[in-house]
Amino acid sequence: MDNQSPETIVGGKSFTAVAINCAAKAGEWVKSRSGNFTQLDQKFSQHDLVTEVDKGAERLIRNLIATHFPHHSFLGEEGVEPGPEASARALESAADAEYLWIVDPIDGTTNYVHGFPFYCVSIALAHHGQVIVGVIYDPVRDELFLAERGKGAYVHGRKMKVSEDGELSRSLIATGLPADHLQALPANLKGIQSLAPKVRNLRVAGSAALHLAYVAAGRLSGFWEVGLNAWDIAAGSLLVEESGGTITDMNGEPYHLGVRNVAASNGRIHGEFIGALKTV
Repeated sequence: MDNQSPETIVGGKSFTAVAINCAAKAGEWVKSRSGNFTQLDQKFSQHDLVTEVDKGAERLIRNLIATHFPHHSFLGEEGVEPGPEASARALESAADAEYLWIVDPIDGTTNYVHGFPFYCVSIALAHHGQVIVGVIYDPVRDELFLAERGKGAYVHGRKMKVSEDGELSRSLIATGLPADHLQALPANLKGIQSLAPKVRNLRVAGSAALHLAYVAAGRLSGFWEVGLNAWDIAAGSLLVEESGGTITDMNGEPYHLGVRNVAASNGRIHGEFIGALKTV
């Protein structure tokens, strides 16, 4: 780690190394508890679930980070009350932090609960509101996606780059089915209706963070979803950027931590992609 830039190392401790260690340890523990959780609770809706494994994984990550960086701020999904208003308030209260860790201990809890093997640990570090480190770890496939601002993005130690698809009709696109049935879900379903005839195919696999990692790795050419939170997007946003892709809100404005309606792509299709979403 001797070649770390000043932006990703403080007091001899690498932010990136800590993020990787946290993601790996939490992911290993989460996978080991698969099928063995005892408490299943409903949060915002019947589609928004949490287990004691989510909460335990977040405590593990929070404690590890605090050991290395006790003065850093922490925003984790399980420490925030359910619902979009509470999420917005939590982010606003942390907005002035110099260093803010943004964590989703299990992105894809519904998949995890059902034994559907598509979930991950997502950890990002923002410096004055700009994401500088992003790590997404898929413990099922033992895939760790890593990005440092200005240094590229990697999986299995290999540099990632987005797909070369130049038009929507050749693109595999992913989205989600939001837990908010009043606003976000109807809006996303309209997007599906608009895009499905225009793309090669759509995928809805149940983890926004992994979908973003797959855009970065060139496995998907685009992803959008309405009503997400900072912990769903932050790490993946840097993966996409550092792999040569584009991430914006659904109006095409630059991504920031407050964005809830997100569109990410390989960049080549972004205008066409955003245009199709704007028609809904």
